[in-house]
Amino acid sequence: MRSRVALPRFTSLLFLLLLPPVFSSSSSKPQWILQRVPVVLPQQTETRPAPHFLSPARLDVSSPCDPECHKKAPRPSYWDLRRLLAYETLHSDGHLTETAIGIYGYNPSPNTSPAYSSGSSGKAERSHVRRKRQIFGHDGRFSIAGQDFLLKYPFSVAVKLSTGCSGTLVGDRHVLTAAHCVHDGKNYVKGAQKLRVGFLKPKQRDAQYSSFYLPSNFTNHIEGGPAPYAPPTNDKMKFQWIRAKRTHVPKGWIKGNANDIGMDYDYALLELKKAHKRRHMKLGVSPPAQRLPGRRVHFSGFDNDRPGQLVYRFCRAGEETSDLLYQHCDAQPGASGSGVYARMWDGRRRRWERKVIGVFSGHQWVERQGAPQEFNVAVRITPLKYAQICYWIKGNFVDCREG
Repeated sequence: MRSRVALPRFTSLLFLLLLPPVFSSSSSKPQWILQRVPVVLPQQTETRPAPHFLSPARLDVSSPCDPECHKKAPRPSYWDLRRLLAYETLHSDGHLTETAIGIYGYNPSPNTSPAYSSGSSGKAERSHVRRKRQIFGHDGRFSIAGQDFLLKYPFSVAVKLSTGCSGTLVGDRHVLTAAHCVHDGKNYVKGAQKLRVGFLKPKQRDAQYSSFYLPSNFTNHIEGGPAPYAPPTNDKMKFQWIRAKRTHVPKGWIKGNANDIGMDYDYALLELKKAHKRRHMKLGVSPPAQRLPGRRVHFSGFDNDRPGQLVYRFCRAGEETSDLLYQHCDAQPGASGSGVYARMWDGRRRRWERKVIGVFSGHQWVERQGAPQEFNVAVRITPLKYAQICYWIKGNFVDCREG
């Protein structure tokens, strides 16, 4: 009986999703614009005292600094950037190192972003009343079910961390996630030394749902359509786990080195002990929000209120600074660390391409002009961050000059 009730709605949705994208004669396809990025190279590496691994990971982070606060922040100097982009590496045996970096080919003068506009510094007041929910109005999330979709790109790039966060496959053995998932700003969290990455795999008998409720080309059309019907799901899911070999965290995240808005550097890269067999998503330099198709961003993660399920969402991007993207994508703790991506035309390869342009960080609840407001925040992949993360993945700068 359930399938009969859902069928009319599904048929209408199928018609909408199969409609080709429409571009006006005065507009062209939204395209990835490749740009020359700086070079971020490691220099000397020193051993640091072993971490304590005492505090549990916080699955949600918050900041009292709203977009206006970020925009008034002073522009970091070349030496500030070298300090903020230096990084720590945690090895699976508990050994910890710190690496200084050099920056080459970086010209800060073109950066006229309002994020670094002049003005008095200051922070918005933190509201005394805070809600734990990160849902804005109607819950626009939906769960992905069935082997046909869980193992289908782009959903297959989403992974779960043993500390409770989410992550995204960005290499054959590399996972991009949020720094707060492994480090609380003062020390590495409990479980970070034996960190594992989980690949969601449904049981075979659950695959029957996907073929009935969703069209086969669902992933190619969802970026341009309304939220689809969510198929019935259950908790009969399991993970295949792979241990992390090493974890890189920028010093900009670590308190004592970061500025007051260290959320700008809430990203980390994990290297797995063995390669996975799934397709990964490429990195991309975050374009201005107005250049995104429909101004939309997308991400999938493992929200705590839907255990055992992969949850996908998309929404319209809001305000932005040089380092952060504000949006109202519905999310719950557990989704942090998810890779925020966009789908645009790759003119060089003559095909549509999805690229990770940010990392979902957390929630901000602030007062603006005496009224409480809230945002979900993603850390944007800037040219410098792209150069750093790409080097961590590739091990050389030659393959990281265009992003």
